[in-house]
Amino acid sequence: MIQFMLDFFTSFFQNPTGWGIGLALAFGAVWLAPFVPLPRNTGLRVSTLTGVLLVVFVSSAFLSLAAVAFIQIPLQLWVGQALGHFWSQETLMRWILLAGIPQILLSGLVQEAAKLVPPLIYIKWRRPEEARTAIIIGAVAGAGFGIFEAQWVLNAIFASGWTWSWIQAFGFQALLGFWERFFTVPLHIGLTAIAVYGLYKGKWWQFYLLAAFIHGFTNYSTVLLGGGYLTPLQVELYLAIVAVATVATALWLRWRPQRQQPLPIVGEADEGPAQSEL
Repeated sequence: MIQFMLDFFTSFFQNPTGWGIGLALAFGAVWLAPFVPLPRNTGLRVSTLTGVLLVVFVSSAFLSLAAVAFIQIPLQLWVGQALGHFWSQETLMRWILLAGIPQILLSGLVQEAAKLVPPLIYIKWRRPEEARTAIIIGAVAGAGFGIFEAQWVLNAIFASGWTWSWIQAFGFQALLGFWERFFTVPLHIGLTAIAVYGLYKGKWWQFYLLAAFIHGFTNYSTVLLGGGYLTPLQVELYLAIVAVATVATALWLRWRPQRQQPLPIVGEADEGPAQSEL
């Protein structure tokens, strides 16, 4: 299993292509653009804030990949082995809508936790003046892993020999991989932005579980596909709807009028009357 985890980790760096990396960055730029400009009262110089965002972006990508490779994958394998120990494959397939839930939930719990680490460190280090700053930090963290994952998938598509002629041969089916990544990137952006908003407001575990549930709810489409309840095209529409709704919620939180003073974060919600009056 260790070799499998290492192979998965290193696969993110294999078959790099200009088209794959370029498209992944373009997808991220398209969905991050509505979150800018940055608030002026961040307490940091532009150059310093830019550096912070870059560190959050890169660290989120690598921490999330490490979490998937070395935490999510073994946990999912162990859960699968446990289910297979008690029930036959025939029984599991018959009850696939239930049997698939534990592994799907793990993907959301692990990935959303990993993406929260860089924003948490930043907020603990320098508490933003406004929630919108925290939301932008969260969006950048989500984009870090979303873009990193997108280039991995897109590079694999181009490495398989994909050309424009595939569209003539297979129609829209040839574009499903690009469609999926175009909407998976904003899903990561929106979920992490919402979770960091909760972190900033002192309701970190509630918003973390919400983000993890939405993440798992989106991934559950693969279970529905495996059970024959959805077609590949329906799965992609399912993803697009959830992703757009998620990022729209994050943008609403980012652009709505904000309180001038921050609320408590991570366990500080009940520290005194002065806090509760905000």
